[in-house]
Parts: sequence; C-alpha cells; structure tokens
Amino acid sequence: MLSKKEKIAYGLGDTASNIIFQTVMMFLTFFYTDIFGISPAVVGTLFLIVRAIDAVTDPIMGALTDATHTKYGSYRPYLLWLAIPFAVISVITFTTPSIDDGNKIIYAFVTYTLLMLVYTAINIPYSALGGVLSGNPNERVSIQSYRFVFGMLGGLLVTSCTLPLVTWFGNGNNEIGYQLTMLVMSCLGVVLFLICFRYTKERVINPPHKLSLKTQLHVLWQNQPFKILCMAALVLLTSMVLRTTLAIYYVKYVLGKEDLITEFVTLGMIGNILGCACAQPLSKRFDKKVAYVYLQYISAILSCLAFFIPNEHVLLAFLVYFLWCFFTQMATPLLWAKMADTIDYGVWQNGLRLTGLVYASIVFFIKLGLALGGAIAGWLLAYYQYQANVELSEATKNGILTSFTLYPAIGSVLVALIMSKYSLDNKTIKKITADLTQKSNL
Repeated sequence: MLSKKEKIAYGLGDTASNIIFQTVMMFLTFFYTDIFGISPAVVGTLFLIVRAIDAVTDPIMGALTDATHTKYGSYRPYLLWLAIPFAVISVITFTTPSIDDGNKIIYAFVTYTLLMLVYTAINIPYSALGGVLSGNPNERVSIQSYRFVFGMLGGLLVTSCTLPLVTWFGNGNNEIGYQLTMLVMSCLGVVLFLICFRYTKERVINPPHKLSLKTQLHVLWQNQPFKILCMAALVLLTSMVLRTTLAIYYVKYVLGKEDLITEFVTLGMIGNILGCACAQPLSKRFDKKVAYVYLQYISAILSCLAFFIPNEHVLLAFLVYFLWCFFTQMATPLLWAKMADTIDYGVWQNGLRLTGLVYASIVFFIKLGLALGGAIAGWLLAYYQYQANVELSEATKNGILTSFTLYPAIGSVLVALIMSKYSLDNKTIKKITADLTQKSNL
C-alpha cells in the first residue's frame, strides 16, 4: 500500500501539468482570438497542425522513457530535467509580441509547437510513473483518483484565478496580464513537479529489452484492449475539448453573462474534482468497465439537456454544467487505471512490459482528440460567422449553443459504444494478476 503522502506527491505532478493543460483547454482559443488577435479559422487550423505534429512524438517519447535507466528510475528523472523549460515556454506562448498579423501567426505556430513538445516530454513519463508506483490493480484506481483530484485542483486554480489575475496584473492591458499570470502559475508548477519527483518511488521495474520501436509498436498493436482504449480516448477528448473550449463563448454570448465566466468554469472544475474523488468508491461497488459505459451515457444526456435550457435560466445552466463535469470526470480515473491493466494484459499475452510506450501511445490518441476538438471548435466558430467582441446574430448564438451541447453528446455516446467492446472486466483482471504473480514467484 502506498502512503497518502506519496499519492499526494504524485497528484501534485498533475496539478503542475494541469496549470498548463487546463489553461490551454479553456483559455488559449479565447486568448488567440480576443487578445492575441488572429481569426478563429486560423486558430482551428493551427491547433490541428501543431497537435498532430506533437502527437507523432508521443510513441518516441514513450520508448525513450522505457529505455531510460538512472539511479532515480526510468520516469521520475524527466520531472527534474524538464520542469524549468516547461515553465519558460509556457510563459512565452502566452506572450503577445508587437509584430504584424502574419508574423503573429508564425510566432503562435512556433511557440505553441514548442509548448506541446515539452508538455509531451514531461507528461508522458509522469503518466507512466503512475503505472509503476504499484502493481496492485485496486491501488491503481486510488493512485489515479489522487492524481486527478489534485490535477483538477490545478484546473480549479486556473479557472478561479486566471481572469482575475489577468485583470490585476494587466490593469487594463490584457496582453501583459496574461503574460504575468502565466509567469506566476508556471513558477508554481516548477515547485510542484520537484515535489512529485522527490517523494515518489518506482516499484514496478521494466526489464530491459533490445526491440526496435517498430517491433514494439507491432507487438503492442496485438493488444486488443489497448486498441479499444486508443479509439475511446480519441473520441472522448475530441468531444470534451470541443465543449470546454466553447464554455467561455457559451457564457459570454449565449447566456449573455460575461461577468460570470470565472464562476461558470470554476463551478465546473469543482464538479470535476468531486467526480474524480468519487471514482474509487464507485470502482469498489461496480465493475470498472460497466461503470465507465454508463457514465458516458449520463454525460450525453446532461449535455443534450443543456441545449433546451432557456438563456434566462442561468442557475439551471450552471447546475447542468456542474453535473456534466461531475459525471464526466468520475470516469477519468477509471480510464487511466485501465491503461495499467492493458500493460499487465500485454505482459500476460507476450511477456513484454511496455509501460512508457502504452501510456505514450494512448496519449498520442488523446493528443489527436485535443487537436480535433480544438480545431473543430475554431472551425465551427468560423462556420457560424463568429466575430470577437461584437453583437452576434441569433444564428451564430444558436451555432455556439449547438456546438457546446449536442455535438459533445454524440461523442459521449460513441465512447460508450466503443467501450462496450472492452474485454478487461474486473474478473478478467483478477485472473491476469493472479497468473502474473504466480509466474513471478516461480
């Protein structure tokens, strides 16, 4: 059993990651269109290109971490090595230079590419670290619950503090406000990554092997549960990013409550935290696969419900968004615990433990989902003729509403259908764990 101290230390690593991840998810599109000054169509294309490029590096990073062997372990050292570069590039990305529009697009492309690359380089080993802290399947749900509770606390920090800090630091100049806000948050992130590095320990050791990356990927692709998780992650993140990206636009233009943006996204983040905290007790009472599928259907129903809420019923809109966040994020620790289960399945199937590569490959599909979700959000805004800081037509508002509610609901239903094919239920996992334990004792 891991101590609470170690679980908290591991969770603080995701607090650090989410300071950037949630800022990108919730504010970067808005920053680029309304502060930085580039069109939503360009933003959508930018997101797709950069995140697609970044996603290709994930399997490479996973294989690299599996091949890393130091006195600190295979995955922890990257937290030490990359914490400061991650912070520096985060600040640069949210800096608005005094250059013409064409060069601004180039600047955004270069800095955002660097941000996503360094995020991959630190987040892949961090994610894989969660799979080697313990070999106990039940303990893994607890570890991931701690991770995402503390990760969402980072998101809560972002949602509750970003716009107030931008206003305070900028004093009327939002460009300076965003830059200094990211400077403060990034410095905090460095401290949290170092705490995670200091107080965690790798216990499940990856035996060294000399297989090429191509061979490893070929072996990994024979893992059927792994492939299902990849497909589910792609669709899930596409729909989640679409909805979270458009949350600000929904509040500002559909509800007409720009002054309540911070409260709206903060309430959603509180729902995220509570949902993650409930994942472990849920997994003790129900099969992880079954629970995950039903949570996706509940998320779809809530997302659809939001479409029919009249604009003047602001409190109801807040409540439904809170519930959507609660049930959606309750499923997240279950998904990440399943990743470790597919690693054990691979060992059981062919004797190879490809921890870093499994996490990196699934994150590859998560990144594709991020790319598609962000790109689709930008393209939909352009399609519905969105223009920043002007009075929008009813057609544009309805387009934002539809994109914020019905399209993500379709995504949740698709995820549920995909995960219904997942074969590693609790009974199967227990058998695999028992077989692996027996082999290790021979």
